[in-house]
Amino acid sequence: MFSSQRQLKMPRKMFVIFGASNILWMVFTVSQAFKIETFPENKIVAQIGDVVSLTCRTTGCEPPSFSWRTHLDSPLNGQVRNEGSNSTLTMDPVGFRNEYSYLCTAICGSEKREKGIQVEIYSFPKDPEIHLSGPLEVGKPVTVTCLVPDVYPFDRLEMNLLKGNHLLQNKDFVEPMERKSLETKSLEVTFTPTNEDIGKALVCQAKLHIDEIDFKPKERETTKKLQVYISPKNTVISVNPSTRLQEGGSVTMTCSSEGLPAPQIFWSKKLDNGNLQLLSGNSTLTLIAMRTEDSGIYVCEGVNQVGKNGKEVELIVQEKPFTVEISPGPQIVAQIGDSVVLTCGVTGCESPSFTWRTQVDSPLSGKVKTEGSKSTLTLSPVGFENEHSYLCTVTCGRKKVEKGIKVDLYSFPRDPEIEMSGLPVNGNPVTVSCRVPNVYPSDRLEIELLKGESIIGNKNFLENIDKKYLETESLDMTFIPTTEDTGTVLVCLAKLHIDEMEFEPKQRQSTQTLYVNVAPRDTTVFVSPSSILEEGSSVNMTCSSNGLPAPKILWSRQLNNGHLQPLSENSTLTLTSTKMEDSGVYVCEGINQAGIDRKEVELIIQVAPKDIQLTAFPSESVKEGDTVIISCTCGNVPKTWIILKKKAETGDTVLQSRDGAYTIHKVQLEDAGVYECESKNEVGLQLRSLTLDVKGRGNYQDYFSPELLVLYCSSSLIIPAIGMIIYFARRANMKGSYSLVEAQKSKV
Repeated sequence: MFSSQRQLKMPRKMFVIFGASNILWMVFTVSQAFKIETFPENKIVAQIGDVVSLTCRTTGCEPPSFSWRTHLDSPLNGQVRNEGSNSTLTMDPVGFRNEYSYLCTAICGSEKREKGIQVEIYSFPKDPEIHLSGPLEVGKPVTVTCLVPDVYPFDRLEMNLLKGNHLLQNKDFVEPMERKSLETKSLEVTFTPTNEDIGKALVCQAKLHIDEIDFKPKERETTKKLQVYISPKNTVISVNPSTRLQEGGSVTMTCSSEGLPAPQIFWSKKLDNGNLQLLSGNSTLTLIAMRTEDSGIYVCEGVNQVGKNGKEVELIVQEKPFTVEISPGPQIVAQIGDSVVLTCGVTGCESPSFTWRTQVDSPLSGKVKTEGSKSTLTLSPVGFENEHSYLCTVTCGRKKVEKGIKVDLYSFPRDPEIEMSGLPVNGNPVTVSCRVPNVYPSDRLEIELLKGESIIGNKNFLENIDKKYLETESLDMTFIPTTEDTGTVLVCLAKLHIDEMEFEPKQRQSTQTLYVNVAPRDTTVFVSPSSILEEGSSVNMTCSSNGLPAPKILWSRQLNNGHLQPLSENSTLTLTSTKMEDSGVYVCEGINQAGIDRKEVELIIQVAPKDIQLTAFPSESVKEGDTVIISCTCGNVPKTWIILKKKAETGDTVLQSRDGAYTIHKVQLEDAGVYECESKNEVGLQLRSLTLDVKGRGNYQDYFSPELLVLYCSSSLIIPAIGMIIYFARRANMKGSYSLVEAQKSKV
């Protein structure tokens, strides 16, 4: 089964394995023959401008040698990259220069393999475009152009133009392509819109017939809804009350016109030179305070995108006696800081003259502007200096007419502001402040403070009468919140009682919902299994606390200096493998915004007695008549019972000791013997013993020299003192405390 070339490439030295294993090895070797494959396998279709990668891969050879070329030996127009048994030709971007068959050649020793990939390109990037030569007007021809941009190959292109379900035109572009290029192809159709076309749509379909190429979309279309227009017609004008008017009167003229889309109405006045002066863009034109010069021809035009249609009407204004009007009226109410314009107008006089003044001859504090029959006084910004009655005097020939207008001021710019002295806490007084900023006149101000439906405070500011400046007034009320107040709404209501002034709003309010906090309380600690433990045990201390919002739990340990050492923020504090050093006071604190509540628990870790020391001072061997102190101590174990005994065959004698020390003054021979110390607590006990040896004085008892007497007396004082010093020193070093026991045991 091996070819001669394969046999030449096999090693000269081989290990020959007989039997079935040799046959299996030969089959495996044949399966690894030198092969070449490409990805894609035979052909790739690519959009112009995309990135295309051709991959050539071999098996059965390490490493092969690759080369790429086109069938026409044109430039590759791409980048080649070889990695082991793979070779990749990348064309970025792909274009007309890449539309070839590419051959990949792989050489492995004396063997050569070659495989080709056909690269085909196309361009069909966008949907068709529909263009109209102009607006669609019923009865007027219009040309529709359907464009397909940047298409290739265009000789495979087919275009259809439909109106609704009706095919207007079809076109194939079968002419030969002289060169490879992107082309924009179009289809044009001219038709005359009718009323039946309203609501229909133009559809431009483009199809690229390349069945052997698998790409999407092969068909694109664009839809454009027909907007059919009808030029305005049948324009009609109605006049109310009449086309003949008295000077100073009013007239309303209404115009309508038919068309699609509905025509927009424009009103104009025809000037003496024949030109039109635009007046309004509404269907209704209202003219007030008519003058003789308002007489003339008024034109209404209905206009839409495709045309216009007009209608004329003539108004005749007859003269009336000379009159003066001041606006906005006999009184104006203005917000301080606003701009106020007072207008004085004249009818029935062609050349009036105007003068402005205050009723008390104060400065005007404003700007006067006169144009024809109208004069304006602008107060900007209006302030306290403008709170007057203003008079406009109009002179026409020999006649003089005067009109007045009163300027009243107020300031009520913002809603009240609610502030609280602190966080509402159940049972703690809190002060609510309701502030009304920059109000005038403040003597007309009333502030009410409500909690829910109940009024808890009310205040008037009558003492501020005749004060001409902006005031910030407030109402302060103190109450004690309870948990029932949570969800209740605080309402601050401010009213400006000025009935004679017309302005809005005269009443403002602000609200704030109460959320009453409850300081932590009823803090409890549960200790499991107990607060008194044996060393090495585990304990869980669980803390709970009531409050609103729910308190945060903090566990701490109280140090010797009184400070707290934080341990945990969990509700349960767990100590495992406890030691005696873990004994102490543990503090649980429930904390929220309203306060802190704490609970303490003392943890006692018990250990069995240890480090017992039983000593005799000054020695375990003394002379008769000496003083001896027998002392028993137990190191660092609290709450321990200490019992001193003297052992005897007839029974033990419990000694009366104090703080673990028993003193024998003038020891006798019968005091000699075995002394035992028993140290015990609830956990265990420990024993220690010593033997006291008392030696007799013999013949030396009755002989005392003066020097010996002095020495004896000194020793009798010094030795007990030294013993007591040692005793108290040892006691000071003990962490626990002890007491002596007579017949019964007692705790220290």
